[in-house]
Amino acid sequence: MTSNPGGAVVKGAVMSQFFTELKEQRVLGIKGSDGKVICPPLEYDPKTAETLSEFVEVGTTGVVTTWSWVNEPLRKGPLDKPFAWALVKLDGADTAMLHVVDAGSKSAMKSGMKVKIRWADERVGRIRDIACFEPA
Repeated sequence: MTSNPGGAVVKGAVMSQFFTELKEQRVLGIKGSDGKVICPPLEYDPKTAETLSEFVEVGTTGVVTTWSWVNEPLRKGPLDKPFAWALVKLDGADTAMLHVVDAGSKSAMKSGMKVKIRWADERVGRIRDIACFEPA
């Protein structure tokens, strides 16, 4: 077990590779035993518990599958203005990842909307290298 520069504990090579690629503005998923691409990747197959190792690059755009609006962000939250927490299924992935969407307003948010990654200005190999998603 190691610690990445963002301070989060990383368990194993799969997540380490995922974070390393985020630093380079690439997003990886991993192929499960059923051929589906899991993103963010998992160390072990959810169906068989076998170790997974076949990485697949997925897109930096995707679709919001579901979301919840935050009118009053917390002081230490990901954004200092209203935003949505959303499940985003990236192009090429079969699962969705939880992240922030900066849509500008609640009325602009909807399930099925196309979004793209807004990268952090400085990337260090952690999930916050994706600053947020924004409408595509």
